[in-house]
Amino acid sequence: MAKPRIILDCDPGHDDAIALLLAAQHCDVLGVTAVSGNVPLALTTHNALLTTQILGLETPVYAGANRPLVAEPRHAEFIHGETGLGGPELPELRLEVAGHNAVQFIIDTARAEENLWLVATGPLTNVALALRSAPDLAERLAGISLMGGSASFGNVTPVAEFNIWADPEAAEVVFGCGAKIVMSGLNVTHQFMIREEDIADIRGLESEAALFTADMLDFYAHAYANKFYGRVEGPLHDPCAVLAVTHPELFNLEARHVGVETRGQRTRGMTVVDERGVKESEASNVQVAYEIHRARALDILLEAIRAYA
Repeated sequence: MAKPRIILDCDPGHDDAIALLLAAQHCDVLGVTAVSGNVPLALTTHNALLTTQILGLETPVYAGANRPLVAEPRHAEFIHGETGLGGPELPELRLEVAGHNAVQFIIDTARAEENLWLVATGPLTNVALALRSAPDLAERLAGISLMGGSASFGNVTPVAEFNIWADPEAAEVVFGCGAKIVMSGLNVTHQFMIREEDIADIRGLESEAALFTADMLDFYAHAYANKFYGRVEGPLHDPCAVLAVTHPELFNLEARHVGVETRGQRTRGMTVVDERGVKESEASNVQVAYEIHRARALDILLEAIRAYA
């Protein structure tokens, strides 16, 4: 069976790097597009290139939007460190970007390729700009699988998840575009925790990719412990968006209408998921992930890391 063909739109970030590692094993990755998010665009682009270099990939990397559509840029160094890939000693970068036209790359590739998935693991600025410039993409794409939002709690506010909160106007464009959308929000990504014993298993694989991954995840898990709950573990948010395309059987998905709050004083960036199940509910526009089979997902991740040995 042919691998899914994808563009990975991301803002690396530890879990974005893991998403790319996973996608390179289970997808035909036609390109990586970087967006401002976890850290500024110069660093997310650098980190995307560095990850492809460490993994030995020949996937082109394109730089995209350096700020949200409306809001001022806001980042997440408190989780990912000043570089975005805190933890490992970062090698010298030898690769260069294929271009600074990520949005045009998305448009051109989606128009040229059949059954292309757009996997978005950062703020949705690049995706929204592409859809605004080329509304036909909503019908051209096989779907948009995104990590963002939540059907329950937030992380930067009580109700808002970072990727949506960072550019809610872009998210509003994407959720309303009419494309098939699969949403892996915090309610499901927090079921896919990476723990100290898992990191030890990864480190034991001893390849360059495995050691780099283990160092990243160790930093990431301790950052979550310091910021949130005190336990040394971190949610593997972004790999869920890849797995939703490559291994959809791991998930329990439910059709829901999802809107994005762009104005609320306390709720800006919230994904408003209609759970009422009444006739007046708006038509569903999103497949929302509610459960993931963690053990199997972790096995798939370890198998992917082992392949780089």
